[in-house]
Amino acid sequence: GTINNSVYKFEAAHFEWLVNFAEPLGLKYENLGKPQFALPSTSFFCKELQRLYGSADPQTALGASFAVENWAASGFWKQLIQGLEKFSEKQEERLPLAFFTWHDKLESQHASHTWNELKELYFGKEKFDEATFINAGIEMLNGVQAFWTGLQLDRIARHAVAMEAFAQLASPR
Repeated sequence: GTINNSVYKFEAAHFEWLVNFAEPLGLKYENLGKPQFALPSTSFFCKELQRLYGSADPQTALGASFAVENWAASGFWKQLIQGLEKFSEKQEERLPLAFFTWHDKLESQHASHTWNELKELYFGKEKFDEATFINAGIEMLNGVQAFWTGLQLDRIARHAVAMEAFAQLASPR
C-alpha cells in the first residue's frame, strides 16, 4: 500500500521510528509505550485521546480531532524538533528525528483536512451540534495541557531532587 503517495515499509511505521529514536537514549522496545511507565498526566492524555478523538460520536471525534490537529499544526512539531536537536547535540550519538520531521511536514495537511471535515459536518445533512463539537475540542486541549503540565512538573521535581542531592554532597559535614 501507500501512505501519502509513498511506498509503505514496516521500518517506517510509527512505533518502529520511536524505537529507533529511543535506542541512543538506552531505551528498548520493552521500555516504550507501556501504561505502567506513564506519568498520571500522560495516562490521562491517552485516555482522553481514546474517549474523545476515538469517540463513536462523529461530532465529538471531529471536535477533538479539529482541536488537537490545529494545535499541533500551529508549531508544536517545529518546537519539539528544535528542542530535540539541542538535546541531541549534547549526546554521544545523534538522535534520529525522522518520526518528528515527517510529522511536521504532514501536520498542515492534517489541519487542512479537519477544516474540510468541519465544513462537511456543518453544511451536511446531519444536524451540527456546535456545543458537542466545541466541548470535545476544549476537553481534548485540556488533555494536551495536562500532558505537558505533567511533564513540566516531573522535570521540576527531578531537578529539585538533583539539587537537594548536590546540596547534601556539597555541604560540610
